[in-house]
Amino acid sequence: MKCKPNQTRTYDPEGFKKRAACLCFRSEREDEVLLVSSSRYPDRWIVPGGGLEPEEEPGSAAVREVYEEAGVKGNLGRLLGVFEQSHEPKHRTYVFVLTVTELLEDWEDSVSIGRKRQWFRVEEAIRVLQCHKPVHAEYLEKLQLGGSQGNGLSTASSPPDSQSYLDSSDGTLHL
Repeated sequence: MKCKPNQTRTYDPEGFKKRAACLCFRSEREDEVLLVSSSRYPDRWIVPGGGLEPEEEPGSAAVREVYEEAGVKGNLGRLLGVFEQSHEPKHRTYVFVLTVTELLEDWEDSVSIGRKRQWFRVEEAIRVLQCHKPVHAEYLEKLQLGGSQGNGLSTASSPPDSQSYLDSSDGTLHL
């Protein structure tokens, strides 16, 4: 498992851990997304992301995390939304879209913990994530629902029979 020695977790005023992640796409078509192996369960795939450091902006944290976990650089795009997990451990994750421009041959997590990465078609990524990381699948489902490929927050809401809803005032998806 990945362990950062001097990591300081940051929390918002409501006690949610602050996180950031990126849906890393091979191109602006946003049809192939890069997933990485979980540090805890190496045979399972996740969206790269992690905690914000003190005084760090969500966009900067997202770029840093994908560099560390996936070994990619790219163009940071729009904020897809802020996704909330209200059961323990509570966290709010700012999820951005990133178009990959560079894949490093070796990167921090590949060397230190043997992390792998793989491209998936969006539909396949949703299926893979639903079993192990359903909240990560929600990122891609939101992209499909309201994923206008322009800038800014999507205002699409979850289907009415879903137990989750999107707060359009702040873009938070409540699960």
